[in-house]
Amino acid sequence: MIGVVDYGVGNLASIGSMLKRLGFESVITGDRNQLGSATSLILPGVGSFDTGIANLRATGLWEFLNEYVLRRHVPILGICLGVQLMTEGSDEGRLPGLGWIPGRTTAFDRSRLRPEDKIPNMGWRDISVVRPDPLCDGLPAESRFYHVHSYHLQCTCPEDIIISSHHGYQITVGVQRGNIRGVQFHPEKSHRFGMKLLENFARLSKTVR
Repeated sequence: MIGVVDYGVGNLASIGSMLKRLGFESVITGDRNQLGSATSLILPGVGSFDTGIANLRATGLWEFLNEYVLRRHVPILGICLGVQLMTEGSDEGRLPGLGWIPGRTTAFDRSRLRPEDKIPNMGWRDISVVRPDPLCDGLPAESRFYHVHSYHLQCTCPEDIIISSHHGYQITVGVQRGNIRGVQFHPEKSHRFGMKLLENFARLSKTVR
């Protein structure tokens, strides 16, 4: 079973619906006992960095996630704000992040954007697989995903980067470090491309445990 972490931000139902359509059992909850029986976790989120971090701390999910992900090595996929929370911090806020992915969540460099490159980066964008990873298995070369974000990942370690995209300049939109994975875009809103990526994560989770 896949646990979709509910910490009070974002539309979680669409993730659950897509997993159900793919034939995978999931539960959407903020209850640590229920999440503790999951074979893998998805950390979604829409909203501000500090609000997300504050909610994780207030609910006790901060400690749970660190125990489950770092010590028990349970597979996790961060989506949108979820992957940003995995970094060390964000230009958007003041609170420290989970720190699982070395680096920061940074604002777009407006000096490198063209007039047509709007902030937030919103809409369908092509992606490029930077290095092979099971999360990307079987994705067609023309894969496109739906993005909505005003900040992007800046990884300290290039080897953590698995997917990039272009908005004025090349940006990181997918990362992997051990059992930790995350994507800046919304696979649950990305039709067949998103279905394939979520299927890959669900199947990966089964092979790891």
